[in-house]
Amino acid sequence: MQGLLSFFVLLASCGMVSHREETFRNQVNGVLARIQPPVFADRAFAVGPRDTASSGFQQAVNKAIETCHRQQGGTVVISPGDYLCNGPIRLLSDVNLHLSEGVVIRFGTDPADYLPLVKVRWEGTVCYNYSPLVYAIGQRNIAITGSGVLDGQADKFWFAWKKQPDGRDQEADKKILRRMGESGLPEDQRTFGANHRLRPTLIELFECENILLEGFTARQSPFWTIHPVFSKNITIRGLTIRTGSTNDDGIDPDSCEDVLIEDCDIDTHDDAIALKAGRDQDAWHRPATRNVVVRNCTLKTVVGNGVCIGSEMSGGVEGVWVDHCTVRNTGNATNIKANLDRGGYVRNIWVRNLTIDSCREAAIRIQLDYHGYRGGNFPPDFDHLTFENIQARSVGGAGWSLVGVPGKPIGTVILKNVVVAKRTREDRAEYVDLEFVQ
Repeated sequence: MQGLLSFFVLLASCGMVSHREETFRNQVNGVLARIQPPVFADRAFAVGPRDTASSGFQQAVNKAIETCHRQQGGTVVISPGDYLCNGPIRLLSDVNLHLSEGVVIRFGTDPADYLPLVKVRWEGTVCYNYSPLVYAIGQRNIAITGSGVLDGQADKFWFAWKKQPDGRDQEADKKILRRMGESGLPEDQRTFGANHRLRPTLIELFECENILLEGFTARQSPFWTIHPVFSKNITIRGLTIRTGSTNDDGIDPDSCEDVLIEDCDIDTHDDAIALKAGRDQDAWHRPATRNVVVRNCTLKTVVGNGVCIGSEMSGGVEGVWVDHCTVRNTGNATNIKANLDRGGYVRNIWVRNLTIDSCREAAIRIQLDYHGYRGGNFPPDFDHLTFENIQARSVGGAGWSLVGVPGKPIGTVILKNVVVAKRTREDRAEYVDLEFVQ
């Protein structure tokens, strides 16, 4: 009788696993069916050393992009070479910027070259600032492909803007910008740029649709590395991302919808992959980030997190599936982070098949006490967060640290098959509806 009972328990368990697998697969496939990389006309426009000899690379590449765009699109092919780009590359609709093998594009470090001001979202607040090094606004069907390199040269200049003893650094501007967002100051009055020190991102695609980023290396970003904002239908595949300055997050979809991130190798100082949706009051009536698939990525950071949501998530983040990723060494392997200024929500998140070599703090962290709190009382709504098949070899802190607040507990968090071989602190769960699933 006991053996028969064990047999039926095993059958039920197998059925449950099969059902969960089917549910995950169906949800992911539903998102992937909507994500279609752009297709480009069979026309090529070459840019090589001879084209850049007189006007310089920046003018030559932007002229080729404009020509390609006017002629109903195609591919701008950068021939092998080491180029200095003194100013931004501006992507336009129906253009694939292809970086051939052997291409290295080093962006110049004179801030004046990144004027006039353009519209960006800087750490979650919309404003006008120096142009990102590669920028597009309101474009459709755009791509950067190939095996070449985009080098932001943060180590040559931009790092100095992070913090200066005389106070002439980005911290003062950051506080001003956040007050602008909190007060609802009109966007066209939020102007920075010359005589200010808000560092530009490496690639920012603002209000764009049908995006492909594939194959290239991005390194030494002055600030966040890959930053799509208010954009849809995004494929980010096979990128190699390497360390820049501090706050050099690898890939940060920000109020974006239908996003695939796969087969990327990311080694940054700050967060490897961070899903964002704006900061505080400035984001409460703007779009959420939703329907994001992250799979088969390798993640490593100096101080940041492997996969995280926030802390700028005030427009909401929902519908995220993370599968078969490897964390080499990070602060937290996964982190959903916010504070009581943020508002917004994070819900319907499913992280599974995560292999963690080592992390210094926690394999799974959910926190409502992230730094920068300004005294608000707008606790975010966290609910339906699932972590399944998480295997951690060594954790410098707890296996999981899940901490809500008394007035707003974290909703349902499901842990299934979370195995931590070595930890140095006890697991922590406070003000959270925690469920263990067999």
